[in-house]
Amino acid sequence: MIVYLYYINDELKNNYDIAKFAVNNNSYALQYASDELKNNFDIVNFAINNNSYALQYASDELKNNFDIVNFAINNNSYALQYSSYELKNNFDIVNFAINNNSYALQYASDELKNNFDIVNFAINKNINIISYASDNLRNNFDLVKIAINIDGLVLRVVSDELRNNYDIVKIAVNNNGKALQYAGNELRNNVDIDYCYE
Repeated sequence: MIVYLYYINDELKNNYDIAKFAVNNNSYALQYASDELKNNFDIVNFAINNNSYALQYASDELKNNFDIVNFAINNNSYALQYSSYELKNNFDIVNFAINNNSYALQYASDELKNNFDIVNFAINKNINIISYASDNLRNNFDLVKIAINIDGLVLRVVSDELRNNYDIVKIAVNNNGKALQYAGNELRNNVDIDYCYE
């Protein structure tokens, strides 16, 4: 059906019924629909109902439509990557996406990757998500303390400053002795820290 839409004339590419039939059979057919139909709420909704990644072919206006994007990420949180920057910066949209799949944080705006509440929510679902947090938050004592209490090995992705922070390293090593290898040079040789590891 994609090939069919690709080869038909422009007038038929703008035919609602043909486009609806096409995207119901294969959502990627949306890329060959007319610009008008890529901006049609129902057609785009049909497409993303089958495959949320079809959002990438929607008009800019619909990529910025809360309901369309919310529907897409409800089916697949990775669809967030195709939404407008405004919605990637929308707390509710990003929070919803992360709730479905914490890895969606990677597609959030830089502002939300620097939002303590969003990142804290994400790392409590999946500690590995801290790698997508902003540099600022990976240098935030309170957030890093929460993270290393979940898994001491998180020490490997935090800031150099916190890898050299006695309190942070001690908590990390108490949580997982292998975290010692990620501590700053001076702390790796600290008898008290080593004792925690023992």
